[in-house]
Amino acid sequence: MVGHMNLNTSSQSNSTQSLLTPEEKAEADAKSVYVGNVDYGATAEEIEQHFHGCGSVARVTILCDKFSGHPKGFAYVEFTEKDGMQNALAMTDSLLRGRQIKVDPKRTNRPGLSTTNRPPFRGRGGRGRGNVIVKYVYGGGFRPRGRGARRRPGFAPY
Repeated sequence: MVGHMNLNTSSQSNSTQSLLTPEEKAEADAKSVYVGNVDYGATAEEIEQHFHGCGSVARVTILCDKFSGHPKGFAYVEFTEKDGMQNALAMTDSLLRGRQIKVDPKRTNRPGLSTTNRPPFRGRGGRGRGNVIVKYVYGGGFRPRGRGARRRPGFAPY
């Protein structure tokens, strides 16, 4: 779920955003910033007001969890000019609703670098744990592996 606040006279919906060419998306991303550590109760109007001195704000996007609908704690601010984005980068570590925010340039997503279009990671003979690497440290001795593995006394692999 995504919350938008359009400050333009021409209202762009989420469906019109997906109709943009990759060049138009890259151009919009070049004028946008990522704002991290945003208070969960912050509104798009408050964020726009916070960055108003940097330049004319075209859109504020607050991303929300798709199941609960609650904000995720970060937002994107798109400016009408690239100078607004450059000025906004100086706003990092400023306070918004009592929280120190982080402001970075918005990254442009590149096709093929998604983690969702890869086959799932499969561990040794198991179902795997997705893209999580789990490292266990055992207190010495032999660790039986697999179903029905028995502990062999006197065997120390290390």
